[in-house]
Amino acid sequence: MNSVKHRITQHPILTFPEKKIVKFFFEGKELQGFEGEPIAAALVANGIKVFRYTEKLKRPRGFFCAVGKCSSCLMVVDGRPNVMVCMEPLRPNIKVSRQVGRGKTAQGRSQSI
Repeated sequence: MNSVKHRITQHPILTFPEKKIVKFFFEGKELQGFEGEPIAAALVANGIKVFRYTEKLKRPRGFFCAVGKCSSCLMVVDGRPNVMVCMEPLRPNIKVSRQVGRGKTAQGRSQSI
């Protein structure tokens, strides 16, 4: 798995149960992660640090609170904007892309956060 260098694989106290490896797509590029882990964790494990850009100033945002309380991890998942990827589980073959601003629906309309 190409995302091993960004993961803790050995720990003196904790153990890591074996999990199923699945493929998913980030902006057209095939990546791998563990089924059921937060999408954000799979992205970080693959070296992806910027998840979205702010609406007004286009500033980059990434993994921040990891508990669904901020809006730094909003991304487009399978065409749905404003998905909190810190809370959304990874599934096989999902398509994830960065979001700019408030995000657009499949019909091209802006969606409020």
